[in-house]
Amino acid sequence: MKAVILAAGEGTRMRPLTVSRPKVMLPIANKPMIEHTIDAAVSAGIKEFVLITGYHEDALKNYFGKGQEHGISIEYVHQEKQLGTADAIGYAKGHVDGRFIVLNGDMLVSSEHIRQLISSEKDAVITVKEVDEPSNFGVIETNGDRVTRIIEKPLNPPGNLANAGIYLFKESIFDFVEMTELSTRGELEITDSLQMMIDAGSNVGYEVLESEWIDIGRPWDLLDANKMLLEGTKGECAGTVEPYATLHGEIRIGKGTIIRNGAYIIGPVVIGDYCDIGPNCFIRPATSIGNNVHIGNAVEVKNSILMDGTNVGHLSYLGDSIIGFNCNFGAGTKVANLRHDGKNVRCPVKGKIVDSGRRKLGVIMGDDVHTGINTSINVGTVMEAGSCSYPGEVIIPKRKTY
Repeated sequence: MKAVILAAGEGTRMRPLTVSRPKVMLPIANKPMIEHTIDAAVSAGIKEFVLITGYHEDALKNYFGKGQEHGISIEYVHQEKQLGTADAIGYAKGHVDGRFIVLNGDMLVSSEHIRQLISSEKDAVITVKEVDEPSNFGVIETNGDRVTRIIEKPLNPPGNLANAGIYLFKESIFDFVEMTELSTRGELEITDSLQMMIDAGSNVGYEVLESEWIDIGRPWDLLDANKMLLEGTKGECAGTVEPYATLHGEIRIGKGTIIRNGAYIIGPVVIGDYCDIGPNCFIRPATSIGNNVHIGNAVEVKNSILMDGTNVGHLSYLGDSIIGFNCNFGAGTKVANLRHDGKNVRCPVKGKIVDSGRRKLGVIMGDDVHTGINTSINVGTVMEAGSCSYPGEVIIPKRKTY
């Protein structure tokens, strides 16, 4: 059986993090998020993959190649234009045979669920998740173990089983994809294809997702996913830890990395290859530090993702933040992550200010950002790729973020 993974989109809500790479290549726990999805499928026994790619697809090809180094086989299919889920899945025609599963590259799912899903013999199976507010999702209506109707964001939901966007199909799905018309959103929706299957008498079932499920749609979702994945981290050290460094909990340290005297690290934490950590710094739980990262003297980092090549100079604080590739923090850069009134932090996404749902959220920083010394960055700030701040500058989001 093959797995088709949808990985063509940019992820515009994740900007500026996706300026130079597709959303699925953003790192979580020091691996691209799509690699976690592939790992889960491999653990469930799947070795052949079809990746539907588009935006900055070379980032995927350069990282995975044809899959040999990962012990798998990968075929890439270019999606000319992103016209919806049915359109994306339709590109897999001719590249799969028999039964196959469809996964989203930006969605974390367990190998246990994939194993359960592929054991079904039905014509199609929809993965669903019990949710508290089903009116915000596509919801299924059922009769026994069969799906009878799929309703998109119903005012009066027939239940609380929401479509999780993970499917098992047979090749017959392609016939219905070809008949699918544009929805009111102007997209070709796989749920419309499935409804046609149901109406034609096909046996469409559902599988309830019991395990953790994270749909990574906005930048701060990376922090939730990072924390979840790090909770399963097992400590190991391929680098050097000097004698007066202190490590507590599960901490993974990559090759060529040095943890200098006075560093105090509380796991779960993962630190990549060839990093220089310390001396006299404090790294707190749920932090992922990429490759070739420098954390300087008297720096504190908490619950954050730092991507490859970033340098956090001495006397800096960074909390609940996502930092892109090759950023540089001038000495004394401070990131605020908590509003004075204790309310949720609001943050700009695609030109609109939205509630992050988080009491603590620092900065979302694109690649190649440089801050001047003694820069102060307020809560919920987004810094565009390649931007910089002046020494002593206070960076405050637009007033309406409050």
